[in-house]
Amino acid sequence: MKRRLLLLCTHLFTLIAGFALGVYWLPILTAPDAPSADVLQQAERTAVFQGEFRRDLTDSDALHWGEGRVLVGPAQVVLQGRLAPGPDYKLYLSPTFVETEADFKRLKSGMRRVGDIKTFENFAVPLPAGTDVTAYNTVVVWCETFNEFITAARYR
Repeated sequence: MKRRLLLLCTHLFTLIAGFALGVYWLPILTAPDAPSADVLQQAERTAVFQGEFRRDLTDSDALHWGEGRVLVGPAQVVLQGRLAPGPDYKLYLSPTFVETEADFKRLKSGMRRVGDIKTFENFAVPLPAGTDVTAYNTVVVWCETFNEFITAARYR
């Protein structure tokens, strides 16, 4: 009986660990190439605003963070930096700076969902047509699947 219980526990642990590693590594393995240096340089020339992702935000932690310079232009939002890898990241524009999961959930209805983030070292996400970046002041990265705050940067 003890042997069966031990086998059950070890197999269950292995299954859970394998699933967790898959959730973490799959987005990394399937991520497209990061934007080219030309895209990043063009973003620097056309940026209207800029901000910074920092690791020290209230709800950022060892698994949910971003760091680097965020460039907001008339046609796209670009990160020159890195994000902690994860699944189903979305980019939002917010009229209010947020740095916690609770604040994001409370204010989400007033935010503009910009698009999907597929790369974790540098990204370029096109803005939907008609987006007025002056109506917002913060860029937020959110994981939809797990309802996790990743990072945010005030750009004005």
